[in-house]
Amino acid sequence: MTDDDEAAFDEFLAARSTSLLRTAILVCGATRHDAEDLVQHALEKVYRNWPRLRRDNPEAYARKVVVNAAISRSRRRRVIKEIVFARPPDTPADSPDLDLRDTLIGELRRLPPRMRAVLVLRYWEDQSEQATAALLGCSVGTVKSQAARGLARIRENLDVAREVTR
Repeated sequence: MTDDDEAAFDEFLAARSTSLLRTAILVCGATRHDAEDLVQHALEKVYRNWPRLRRDNPEAYARKVVVNAAISRSRRRRVIKEIVFARPPDTPADSPDLDLRDTLIGELRRLPPRMRAVLVLRYWEDQSEQATAALLGCSVGTVKSQAARGLARIRENLDVAREVTR
């Protein structure tokens, strides 16, 4: 790798590593440590392929590696009943509703890994349906149906919780 490639990779790393970590935390539904492992794995792959990826879209490649690794990891861990979920990195906001955020993260944790990945990519990461489908290796229709089902489950669970507290 040339010095120019090294400098460009360092810039990419500084600019996108926090975003990749946030995605990993939200998608994998695990501890910050596990999410950091996923990001490290993705960045290793990006680095190895940097000369080829540099002019393409290295962030999309890294995000796809993170999401696929998170889904694979959760499949291996299906025997675990409860997944500990770390809080996403704090970002400045005018007046964040921490209770709502915690509730939504709790509801995301209850969803199957692929459905959770669709919702995180679509709504937290603001990816298009096409980009989400490409990252997950599925059709746009699958993204639409998984998003609709996931949102419906979250709404249903929130409605049930409201009824219980009344």
